[in-house]
Amino acid sequence: MKRIKKPSRQIVLKALFIIYALLSICFTTLFIDHLFSSDYSAISKYVTLNDAWDITINDRIRHNVSLDDFRFPPVNKGDTITMERTFPDDTDCTGHALVIPIKQAAVTVSLDAEPIHEYGWDRIDMHKTVGSGYLPVDLPEQYASKVLTLQLTVAEDKAFSHFDPIRIYEWKNFYRAILTENRVPLFIGGFLTIFGLVTCCITVFAMLFSGKFSRILCISLFSVCIGLWTLCYYNVLLIFSMPLYTICLLEYLTLYLAPVPLIFYLREDVQALNRPFMNRIYRGLLVVQILATALFLGLHTVDLVHCAATLKYMQILILCHLIFAIIVEFWNLRISRRLVHRLFLIGMLVLSGCVGYDLVFYSFNRYLGISISSTKGIACVGLVFFIAILLVSFYMDLTRKMMQETERNFLIKSAYTDELTQIHNRRYCMEYMARIKEMENPDYTVFCFDLNNLKTTNDTLGHAQGDILIKSAAAVIVDAFEPHGIVARMGGDEFIAIVETDDFEKISAMIGEFQNNIQKKNEEIPDLHLSIAFGYTSCSPKEYNIEKIYQIADDNMYENKQKMKKESGGTLDRGNVSQSPAMI
Repeated sequence: MKRIKKPSRQIVLKALFIIYALLSICFTTLFIDHLFSSDYSAISKYVTLNDAWDITINDRIRHNVSLDDFRFPPVNKGDTITMERTFPDDTDCTGHALVIPIKQAAVTVSLDAEPIHEYGWDRIDMHKTVGSGYLPVDLPEQYASKVLTLQLTVAEDKAFSHFDPIRIYEWKNFYRAILTENRVPLFIGGFLTIFGLVTCCITVFAMLFSGKFSRILCISLFSVCIGLWTLCYYNVLLIFSMPLYTICLLEYLTLYLAPVPLIFYLREDVQALNRPFMNRIYRGLLVVQILATALFLGLHTVDLVHCAATLKYMQILILCHLIFAIIVEFWNLRISRRLVHRLFLIGMLVLSGCVGYDLVFYSFNRYLGISISSTKGIACVGLVFFIAILLVSFYMDLTRKMMQETERNFLIKSAYTDELTQIHNRRYCMEYMARIKEMENPDYTVFCFDLNNLKTTNDTLGHAQGDILIKSAAAVIVDAFEPHGIVARMGGDEFIAIVETDDFEKISAMIGEFQNNIQKKNEEIPDLHLSIAFGYTSCSPKEYNIEKIYQIADDNMYENKQKMKKESGGTLDRGNVSQSPAMI
């Protein structure tokens, strides 16, 4: 019977931590939501003025109209609308604000034919955008039984085809009611904006050292755009007393710019397909998006065509991007079947569904005056889910790349590193010498070393002791010469050092340090008997060829080794070291 493996303690702890984090987020969110909504019933009291309206649209009069049911063909630029009704006699008239939903129209508010508020007329005269959103109007202390008149002039084509509810709030509670009603977009938009800005600043700094963080920069820029768009779309920025046209402009600006970082994020996934026609489609969509964004915003800036008129074209372009992204990720999933592509595909499908729902809702509402559902604006929820998927995908992709880079670096290091001593090997030294050969008038000195008594040590004391001898030789050579150049093991008992100087005093100092290192090493390790023969040669105006310099240094080392054998009577004693310099 096969035993079932028990989960390791580390996995259990990770799972418990994830559960704890999720519960903490849920309870914190519920607590904050309770703080916002605990007194909502008290602050959200309002009077709705939806009935008994007399409405004139371009000289066509309708009497006793209910705004809830009134629908008409989409109005165009220059259309005039007059709306009249009488305030109830029993209205409490202390500190109230009349809240009028404005959709690309200038308005004059009058009581008994006396204007009390005007908005947007100066901007229409200058052919500028008017904006959309809630327009709060301060009502006088006594307005009961008076006739309310709204005179509107439409600033854009196909602006709206019905009227949203007009309400009366208490001034002191109006902004709190707006925030409470839109607390979910407030949380989402605020989080995305702050997260995107902080991440963008950190990523820009990180990219100074590595380009691998470019995708997280795309995520952060996309997050900032979507966060600001959410705050504008749901009128949350109204609490800062920003003009409607400024909020509307920021909404369009962020919406038009948002697809750009998302397209750049897709670049690696498109390249991974290795399909030339997909690359061409990608480049085409990128160019079209950049040109369309620049064109639409440019036309808006010079007030030739406002963003409200080009919005439908940008929406179509965004849908094309979403469809293309789904195709790319689906294709990548078929090729590699990696989890990161599955997550990204799920995120794109959720986002496309939410955005598609909102676009249908928006189109029905604007052009047909039909609300297909009481739920609107779910795109922000889909965007949060999508950005979370992007972050997870980026983390997984970055982890995979770091593992591949670590493996590649390990293989490179293994190819150029001696396994026993962990210093450079012969291959690295040969490539280093080839680079020196290509240099003009280099200053360098080549040292050749030969470890004495290695064979005797291996035969009498074993290879383990011989390995200690080799590593000790490498250590003393590295300490003395590597700060000034490179040190490598050429094989067996042979080493080489190439230092970037031909100054005799510096070379003498290195040799002195080398000799002291041998003495110290023999004192540290009893019965080590470390002895090294070496020779060196510096380049000169007559000879710069690194291969010839190396050969001469090796010959000098060999002469030195023979001299040491002769002086020791055929045996090389502990600490015995000599030198044989030569200059060409």
